[in-house]
Amino acid sequence: MRRRSGLAITALAFGYAFLYVPIAILIVYSFNDSRLVTVWSHVSTRWYGELLHNAQIGDAFFLSLRIAAVSASASVMLGTLAALAMRRGRRFAGRSAFEVLVMMPLILPEVLTGLSLLLLFVLLGNFFGWPSERGATTITLAHITFGMAYATIVIRARLSELDPLLEEAAADLGATPVRTFWRVTLPLLMPAVLAAWLLAFTLSLDDVVIASFVTGPGASTLPIVIFSSVRLGVSPQINALATLLVCAVALIVGVATLTLARAKK
Repeated sequence: MRRRSGLAITALAFGYAFLYVPIAILIVYSFNDSRLVTVWSHVSTRWYGELLHNAQIGDAFFLSLRIAAVSASASVMLGTLAALAMRRGRRFAGRSAFEVLVMMPLILPEVLTGLSLLLLFVLLGNFFGWPSERGATTITLAHITFGMAYATIVIRARLSELDPLLEEAAADLGATPVRTFWRVTLPLLMPAVLAAWLLAFTLSLDDVVIASFVTGPGASTLPIVIFSSVRLGVSPQINALATLLVCAVALIVGVATLTLARAKK
């Protein structure tokens, strides 16, 4: 029994080491003064200072945040409507096809999704004149297509756990369907809505493949800038940027954990 426990702990330790040791090395080398990321010189915060003055990375970062926030919000709204249609709505012709189409972005490879959206935007531009060029708008629309699918799954799972008698009780008390949704259904769905928003936001902020197909000149997101930089050789500024992102994520997770722990008391 002890031997099995020891093997399990060893395997767990190797697993965590495989995941987090590279991140730790990246953080350590972000304080390396050398221009070569594989050669240690001495401790310095030089690259953090240069990162703050890098206009390309700064513009790409704020562009990615705007696109992620807008696409996540739109994905949650559309995902909520789709989940309600599939779980609470009456049966309608083509419902099965509708469910398949909603979930299709989860199955299709990102390369195929990006290529199909590129062809769609080109056809729309040729026939209707919109979009006149590819940029932040086309990236946002592309991110909504797959963000909506993830949001629908999360919200639909939560909706399936809700007791429909609560909504029926509100209707018996005279509440209209709209009022029932705002006062009863939505508050109960809020944890799933927030989870879906964070998931869609993260996926949008992390996307490279689809954004590479539908972007245009002057609309490079942060992952595209990082990927282009890495192809030419890893810059120490990328290590500094990654360290700041890791610290930001750790801070958000820590605050969320403390908030949930206090809420349970």
